[in-house]
Amino acid sequence: MGERFVVVPVDGRVGVAGEGEHSDAVVADPAPDPGGSSSSSAGTVEGKEAGEDSVFELQDPNAVVPILEYNREPNKYGDGVPKENSPFINNTDNDKGNSYDGTNMALFEEEMDSNPMVSSLLNKLANYTNLTQGAQEHEEADDDEGPKKKAVKSPQMGTFMGVYLPCLQNILGVILFLRLTWIVGTAGILESLAIVVLCCSCTMLTAISMSAIATNGVVPAGGSYYMISRSLGPEFGGAVGLCFYLGTTFAGSMYILGTIEILLTYIVPKAAIFVATKKEDEVDALLNNMRVYGTCCLVLMSLVVFVGVKYVNKLALVFLACVILSILAIYAGVIKTIFEPPDFPVCMLGNRTLQNHNFDSCLKTEIIDNVTVTTKLWELFCNGPDLNATCNDYFTNNNVTLIQGIPGLKSGVITDNMWSDYGPLGMKVETKDLESISGGDTSRDIYMPYVVNDITSFFTLLVGIYFPSVTGIMAGSNRSGDLRDAQKSIPIGTILAIATTSFIYVTCVVLFGASIEGVLLRDKFGDSVKGNLVIGTLSWPSPWVIVIGSFFSCCGAGLQSLTGAPRLLQAIARDGIVPFLQVFGHGKANGEPTWALLLTGGICEIGILIASLDAVAPILSMFFLMCYLFVNLACAVQTLLRTPNWRPRFKYYHWALSFLGMSLCLALMFISSWYYAIVAMVIAGCIYKYIEYRGAEKEWGDGIRGLSLNAARYALIRLEEAPPHTKNWRPQLLVLLNVDSDQGVKHPRLLSFTTQLKAGKGLTIVGNVLEGTYLTKDAEAKKAEQNIKSAMSAERTKGFCHVVVSSNLRDGFSHLIQSAGLGGMKHNSVLMAWPGTWRQSNDPQSWKNFIETVRETTAAHQALLVAKNVDSFPTNQDRLGEGTIDVWWVVHDGGLLMLLPFLLRQHKVWRKCKMRIFTVAQMDDNSIQMKKDLQMFLYHLRLDAEVEVVEMHDNDISAFTYEKTLVMEQRSQMLKQMQLSRTEREREIQSITDESRSSIRRKNQEAAEGTNLSRQPSQLGDTQEDEAQLIHDRNTASHAINDKAETGPDRVHMTWTKEKLFMERNRNRECNANVAARDLFNMKPEWESLNQSNVRRMHTAIKLNEVVVNKSQGAHLVLLNMPGPPKNRGGDENYMEFLEVLLEGLNRVLLVRGGGREVITIYS
Repeated sequence: MGERFVVVPVDGRVGVAGEGEHSDAVVADPAPDPGGSSSSSAGTVEGKEAGEDSVFELQDPNAVVPILEYNREPNKYGDGVPKENSPFINNTDNDKGNSYDGTNMALFEEEMDSNPMVSSLLNKLANYTNLTQGAQEHEEADDDEGPKKKAVKSPQMGTFMGVYLPCLQNILGVILFLRLTWIVGTAGILESLAIVVLCCSCTMLTAISMSAIATNGVVPAGGSYYMISRSLGPEFGGAVGLCFYLGTTFAGSMYILGTIEILLTYIVPKAAIFVATKKEDEVDALLNNMRVYGTCCLVLMSLVVFVGVKYVNKLALVFLACVILSILAIYAGVIKTIFEPPDFPVCMLGNRTLQNHNFDSCLKTEIIDNVTVTTKLWELFCNGPDLNATCNDYFTNNNVTLIQGIPGLKSGVITDNMWSDYGPLGMKVETKDLESISGGDTSRDIYMPYVVNDITSFFTLLVGIYFPSVTGIMAGSNRSGDLRDAQKSIPIGTILAIATTSFIYVTCVVLFGASIEGVLLRDKFGDSVKGNLVIGTLSWPSPWVIVIGSFFSCCGAGLQSLTGAPRLLQAIARDGIVPFLQVFGHGKANGEPTWALLLTGGICEIGILIASLDAVAPILSMFFLMCYLFVNLACAVQTLLRTPNWRPRFKYYHWALSFLGMSLCLALMFISSWYYAIVAMVIAGCIYKYIEYRGAEKEWGDGIRGLSLNAARYALIRLEEAPPHTKNWRPQLLVLLNVDSDQGVKHPRLLSFTTQLKAGKGLTIVGNVLEGTYLTKDAEAKKAEQNIKSAMSAERTKGFCHVVVSSNLRDGFSHLIQSAGLGGMKHNSVLMAWPGTWRQSNDPQSWKNFIETVRETTAAHQALLVAKNVDSFPTNQDRLGEGTIDVWWVVHDGGLLMLLPFLLRQHKVWRKCKMRIFTVAQMDDNSIQMKKDLQMFLYHLRLDAEVEVVEMHDNDISAFTYEKTLVMEQRSQMLKQMQLSRTEREREIQSITDESRSSIRRKNQEAAEGTNLSRQPSQLGDTQEDEAQLIHDRNTASHAINDKAETGPDRVHMTWTKEKLFMERNRNRECNANVAARDLFNMKPEWESLNQSNVRRMHTAIKLNEVVVNKSQGAHLVLLNMPGPPKNRGGDENYMEFLEVLLEGLNRVLLVRGGGREVITIYS
């Protein structure tokens, strides 16, 4: 059966990966079966009819041909679990219509929807392309006329055109032409080589790491941002992506400033708008000209990008040709200096270099018609043209000398240029080969035509200025969607481009130092050679080759930056990880990022307003170095974690190389400019925290998640080695939450209290138990978990959620207490709400479950916190005013009572509350001494609290206590009798079930004999059987909960008539009700027959309640020791009564039960 997959048109809005609304544009179009098999077309007729009119052409001329895309967005219409909508995984929408009819794989047919056949999987793999709709395709879509549209061609660009040449174009640029000669002259050949080797090594190591990442699967267009975000997660990806965006934007500023510098300094100097009237104003005038012309150039370039990116793409090769021709002209000029050095004389006064803009001859005087006359140079240093005019002392004492600016390779000037010559701002450019006699007054030197340093120069500054000349290594990976074989082309092309440019830079450094005089190298703007570009003086056949070539090179690089940066910002915005940037994901109808281009232009203008190429270069160096650092980190992390998906085709990488590259990037950041480095890191850190706090949740299978898992595993193993020291003990909470019938959280204030107690520190597990089986309650469990997570997010509770489905609640809570957590990261405390409605509940299991939970936490040596009236506890937005947190320290069970108020007061809700500690003194205790000892104990514990000792005398047990105990025991007896009557009713229902079944059997036998009269009774019997069976199933479940020893035999076989059934049922109900009422109201209050243990316990509860209410009724929170449940389970309901009496009259109470270990210490 032949199948071919074709691309069908969809709405033109679909074109960019990550847009959120996708239409899988691959349908099965069955090819004609030569064998005439009907099965080949039976299942696909419908699909063919749906698309046969539009297989090869678009109905809408403006529509875009869709392609298979990687959708890494979470599924917006499913259960919220992020999925990969790719041709490989869970993508069976296109196969739904093709039902499986064969028999060979019938065993798997029920799972065919989720697990597709291998044959269809391989077919999709073969037809998969990661080509994205780029700017060029959008422009072509706009220009195409007519209803027909060409099908998208598969990418055909190879290594040379697709990676090598774009990288060359981006790496070679403005710094090579405008600053490299100055760097060589200032730093010397050796230190310049050190700078070049340092920066090129950094980019080479980064390229190795990038090659490994880029060849580890398909990399859609998006370049470094895509690689980092998918390797290190959305937080790192967003932070570094924005840094890379800012770096690219400031690179645009640098290229525009370079363009204007070439224009105003070397092409048309007379075009300057601001002209300095004073010598000291020349720098400001130059900067203002750069600002005005730079802004105009930015607007013009932005318009070109906005109107048509295709023109930028078409001109890219022209600009690249200019760069290559310029470099060839440099090498040709160097070779020519061996035979015939060019004539570019430099005029020296003493050992100082002179600007020769305003004079033609390098002479003080000259003889014309046998008359000695002064030259224009004389007028620059003297106060008049006369021979007897007053001249500058240095001009008078020293001779002028003419030297060749480019002596050539054979001259041996390389030895003079080997060492550095740094200096401060305003230092004169001098040579050591000529003698000099110092003049007197140097205050007027600023007005003399000397060549001086325009900035203070030092090694680290030159590193920052030079580094942008090695950036641009991402150009190949950015074009991965256009490459025929990206996994082969990106490593080869990028590494070859870096090797080529490194060779060019190294040879240029050596050749410049060997061919050009040192004073001319240090002359940044070529003032000593009549304003010629210094590197242009070396070129052949004319300096204008370099000037024009570098001008167009800077223009092209600026346009490329203004084209690439908005698309990078648009990709970040469309990923949705930075909420406030989402507006920049929109653009023109064809996908052009209009809003992103506006923002890019605004940021670019900031760089232009700085106006100095030397000041902008270190800024973009920081952002690029930050990006390269994280590329290396991503490769190192993935390599060390050995994640199963880390299988790069590029094999020549190692984690040590990545760490070396990362360290080199970090070192270069601080070498270039430590304050810029700190600012860049702070910006990246702020973006990281913002995305972590407000950004959309993404799951991209990033390496940081794997690193977190490894770190967690290591930490858990370490925690397992020994229990925590008392100093490190903090409550690790298991919060037992209840949900209502709709799986909504019943007591969200319990989560608020958890947040206030934990403040985001330590472990919090929020647990819930649903009654039933997991197979039937799966959906409800997921809904409950989602609701609990939403409540945790609303209450800012940081922790984990764990929903358990169990056959009964008691077992579920027991499982949570035993198994929640992992390894050493387990809870040590349980927080739950007081069952406030236990008296009104007909089911005793509500309070029995509570008591069993208390027993199990005690057995597990875990602390227990029970919050009464939890719905009245403050929210996280409340701010309690002046008040107290009262601690009633009756018994010592580890010091948790003292620790909890301290932890609560760390939160802003409880911060203004004061802590009071009450303890109880008996008759034999010295209350004064107890108070002193308690104050000393709190002093050593470093706790601030008021102390009060309450004396409780041994009074006689009051009549009220006896009455209270009597009512409690009578209630318990009544509950037992009600339980007994319930058991009898269950026995009656069982008998009804048996009778119904025997009646059904008889009627079925009659129906088998063919009597028609029995059909109606049979239907009635069926109904009765259904009803009886339903009652039986429900009560069988209740039998499983109750103690079967009390229920008697499960089945009682009796013969009942319908009348006898109703008569007996009513008689039993009246009898049981009469007995219960008679027992309740006719009992005499015989106090002597009461259980004396219960009387004593009731007495304690009443007396303690009196003093607590007396002292702490107005407290914001009361913490009280929780008495333990009785060892004899027969008195469980009495235990609940004791606690009710103890807590009566108090609003917010937290009952605390220690875990059997000390949790607070006086030692440091």
